[in-house]
Amino acid sequence: MRYCARCLYPENAKPTIIFDEECICSGCRYHESRSKKLDINWDERTQMFREILEEAKRLAKKRGNSHDCIVPVSGGKDSHYQVWLLKEKFGMNPLLVTFNHAYNTPAGNRNLYNLVEKSGCDFVRYTAGLDSVRRISRHMLQTVGDLTWHYHAGIRTYPFQVAVERNIPLIVWGEHGFAELTGIVSLEDFVEFTRWTRKEHDMRGYEPQDLIGKGGITEQDIAPYIYPSDEDIARVEVRGIYLSNFLPWNATAQAEVMMREWNFAPITYERERTFNLHGKIEDHANDVHDYLKYLKFGYGRATDDASMEIRHGRMTREQGMAMVKRYDAREPSTLTTYCDFLGVTKQEFYDWVEPMRDEKLWRKGPDGVWTPQDAVFLHEISEAEEQARVAPSTERTFSEANRRMYFNPDNPPEKSGEEALDKPSVTFRVI
Repeated sequence: MRYCARCLYPENAKPTIIFDEECICSGCRYHESRSKKLDINWDERTQMFREILEEAKRLAKKRGNSHDCIVPVSGGKDSHYQVWLLKEKFGMNPLLVTFNHAYNTPAGNRNLYNLVEKSGCDFVRYTAGLDSVRRISRHMLQTVGDLTWHYHAGIRTYPFQVAVERNIPLIVWGEHGFAELTGIVSLEDFVEFTRWTRKEHDMRGYEPQDLIGKGGITEQDIAPYIYPSDEDIARVEVRGIYLSNFLPWNATAQAEVMMREWNFAPITYERERTFNLHGKIEDHANDVHDYLKYLKFGYGRATDDASMEIRHGRMTREQGMAMVKRYDAREPSTLTTYCDFLGVTKQEFYDWVEPMRDEKLWRKGPDGVWTPQDAVFLHEISEAEEQARVAPSTERTFSEANRRMYFNPDNPPEKSGEEALDKPSVTFRVI
């Protein structure tokens, strides 16, 4: 298996990754483009963003709306920053919209409540029923190896339902996630949200109607995932834009701002599948979701997080490989929780995943045990990797200044005094 000479991504990374002649991946090149390779005029882009917001304000006044945009929120670091930026820096009055998928952590609920309180914004939350969540999670786990399909379907659909219902034409997302990880799009493209990308990238090629009749799934179960008609979208003139196309984006720095300004709080305990203490902490099923990625493609969340740290110059390749070795192959303790909830055994779980394993990486032995044939930490650092290194930043991942942001076993973060932040929970909190 080839691995990026700069970060740690393998050539089979999803959804799409491209290696150039220097064996540097498209995700690393995208990261470069935000600060080095392209002559980006961020002042000009910020002005473009202001003009979009001013038009949204004008339309809101014309339509008699009290809200001039929608921000889909989870309570995480990014949604804190999006709302803070729009309200405090650009004078917007956003409507906060959450699709509650039911698989919440205590820390996630704590931070969502905090966001609603600190922002003072109006808030709409749709909570999916556990019966439908169970049916859809079980079916999509067996079909595509994703028990969180309803997350992506819900948060990429429900805000558009609200937009049409309330006649609000602008939805503001944070970063374009796939661009940040694997460079699936260029910063020059000014990519906006589309119904096609929702289906192909977020919903794995499935529309909710495709699920009816499968595993007992009914029309009632898929109601929150039905995208508005083209006619309704055109009538309201709904568009979805990404902040990261218009403004510099540094998730760690932004999390620190939100900790200081609006009391966003990271967790203080070591996670099972990554060293990051401030990202995706609201998603209880993320450990199992990420473990599925590892079982299919041979890499996981530690690869994602370490690669971003390497691109920012905060972590060396050697440190990143140590993180991958420590975390990526771990079976999460919450796997039992979700197997019990879905009514499957662990053996059934592994049997369902078996045909989805990438056989370029995995081999099944005569004893029936699957074994990875490669990993980034098994590769020597050659001249290509040395040449591809980025200049080290003065900020280091495991420095004292980042003690609350990343877990360092030699210098763990101090406890916060809040149980939701200080203790992991093997069970999810529906509300």
